[in-house]
Amino acid sequence: MNNKTCIIIAGPTAIGKTAIAIEVAKNFSSEIISADSRQCYKELNIGVAKPSTAELAEIHHYFINSHSILDNFSAADYEIYAHEAIREIFLKNNTAVVVGGTGLYIKAFCEGLDKIPAIDENLRKEIIHEFEQKGFLWLQEKIKATDPEFYSAGEIQNPHRLVRALEVKLSTGKSILSFQRKQKKTRDFNIIKICLEMPRALLYERINTRVEHMMAIGLVEEVKNLIPYQHLNALQTVGYRELFEYFSNGSPSVSLEKTTQLIKQNTRHYAKR
Repeated sequence: MNNKTCIIIAGPTAIGKTAIAIEVAKNFSSEIISADSRQCYKELNIGVAKPSTAELAEIHHYFINSHSILDNFSAADYEIYAHEAIREIFLKNNTAVVVGGTGLYIKAFCEGLDKIPAIDENLRKEIIHEFEQKGFLWLQEKIKATDPEFYSAGEIQNPHRLVRALEVKLSTGKSILSFQRKQKKTRDFNIIKICLEMPRALLYERINTRVEHMMAIGLVEEVKNLIPYQHLNALQTVGYRELFEYFSNGSPSVSLEKTTQLIKQNTRHYAKR
């Protein structure tokens, strides 16, 4: 496999990873594996900025519309999925392309993940229920009190990561970080990582424009149809979370314009991280 190469294209949201990945894949007559933890869900479209129908027709993409929000899918599952996909590509081509903005998925693909003990599903449901009732600040404070190690070094602005860290801590008594320090796996193919950059002001302008476009083409209606599933981990993400709050209690407490500005702000914060 030492003549096989995977080109990974990473970078913040809205920087243009999809377009560049397609050009690279076309250059090598190859295919793309997405490393985006939300674009895999077939129920999510506008809010996760999936490749367009034309783009998906142009180049075959793995891990786009491949799962349901009802599936319990993890980064460890992605490691298995992505390596099965790349084996398929390497049967036909010496070069494969991975693209995405989910750092943990890229880490899992490149280095592997340490095995974490199974978590009681009832504990997970209990944490999610409390999070829904008490809010994001409660979740952050809970982690700060129970797992200060993760609070100081982990992704404390990401509710999915916080829920995962909390369930591991409460279940095992250990920080999730303690399971992430073992030897990295080696891969039997070459990996080239490319991280895209642009001036922050320009990136923020692109983010604002993208959010406005999403709102214009129907993000509000998409989220409204997903209200019955808002408790699922797959929907604890920027763009959906703010609109669920907008729809809460049947009568929005803030204007749609303010909600749009909040989505822009939270997306910019996500891009910065």
